[in-house]
Amino acid sequence: MIEILTPTELLRAKDSGALVANILYTLRDRCTVGTNLLDINQWAKEMILEAGAQSCYVDYAPSFGRGPFGHYICTGVNDAVLHGKPHDYALADGDLLTLDLAVSLRGIAADSAISFIVGDSKPAESVAMIEVTERALRAGIAAARPGARIGDLSYAIGSVLTDAGYPVNVEFGGHGIGSTMHQDPHVPNMGRPGRGYKLRPGLLLALEPWVMADTAQLVTDADGWTLRSVTGCRTAHSEHTIAITSNGAEILTLPTLGN
Repeated sequence: MIEILTPTELLRAKDSGALVANILYTLRDRCTVGTNLLDINQWAKEMILEAGAQSCYVDYAPSFGRGPFGHYICTGVNDAVLHGKPHDYALADGDLLTLDLAVSLRGIAADSAISFIVGDSKPAESVAMIEVTERALRAGIAAARPGARIGDLSYAIGSVLTDAGYPVNVEFGGHGIGSTMHQDPHVPNMGRPGRGYKLRPGLLLALEPWVMADTAQLVTDADGWTLRSVTGCRTAHSEHTIAITSNGAEILTLPTLGN
């Protein structure tokens, strides 16, 4: 299903996006050496419920997971890049942490992810990997406008990732979003320009470049959810929800709390 939102629904989408971003950046500021992933999940739950919103993850049970997910946020540490299931782990200095959050507010969902390094140690390779995913995300957003094709966005994202020397997995990528978290069209992180669905005003997309340092292959944890690099290398993930407008693309998942 591909949804085209009305102007009224787009206004609600902006509220959903701001909520997701504010929660993510509040959590980022709270995460220090010794913070437990289960505490992050609890904080996310409290902020979601306080806002009168609903988690898109708690009851999420797709075919590829051992669902339902049962938690309020995805927490990936180091080699865990997607669907990281919170568990009893205290963050260490230099850990690369990815927080991925999707929330529905007044019937419209928004989805975003950030990667950052915990503590004072800042491994140069990890910093570079995070920056590349952020740069690829900016490139994908810049390519998003009415009349563009999904392949144009995929090509823009993939060109940044491959030019930086990273292998690209195309099994998991961006997606449409609206009244539900995951919708068509699929937005791979590599593609051919001029191909695929033509973008229209009112379409919401969640673009999410992610990479693993030395592989494109994933392995699933025993928890049935957490996806890790098959080699154990570090990973990074950046994501925004955007709205296609008559003038281009508007980023919905930007914080409004002064972060």
